[in-house]
Amino acid sequence: MAGGDTAVRDMLRNSVRNSASKIITFMMLGALVACSNPPQPQTREAQPTQKPQPTGLESIPAPDPSKYPRFSDMSAWRNPYLIVREDGIGFLDLSNREVHILKVEEIPAELVSLPSSAWPYGRVVLVAQAVPKIPTEQTKADLRKNRALLLGTLKELDVQFYEAP
Repeated sequence: MAGGDTAVRDMLRNSVRNSASKIITFMMLGALVACSNPPQPQTREAQPTQKPQPTGLESIPAPDPSKYPRFSDMSAWRNPYLIVREDGIGFLDLSNREVHILKVEEIPAELVSLPSSAWPYGRVVLVAQAVPKIPTEQTKADLRKNRALLLGTLKELDVQFYEAP
């Protein structure tokens, strides 16, 4: 029996050691996990406020839709008028009805260069889309790309757009 008691005692001791080892490993793993929280997303209040970059159009008031011409008479539009084309953006000169083809990156400078009298409805432009002469998949893709770039530029400038019929 003495030999059997020793064997049981050794098994019990090994079992306790294994259990203690597992418990210590589990506790260390828990401590490690607790110390390594992933970064929490910041709430709106906690995010640093970024000041918008000045565009040169801040003096133009916000758009006033009550001043827009009737939808059926857009020929009376007096604010800037932009035409999305496959080869760029057409800028309609309202004084002589000429269309100047610009690159999208030239639009901000063109809008900023206008006098405040060119914005009777506030900071809004009329956007139309030209019908391509040859409507291939490529010209349609170019139109979509130019439109997206133009609308993104207008958003950055805090200029609203009104869709031409």
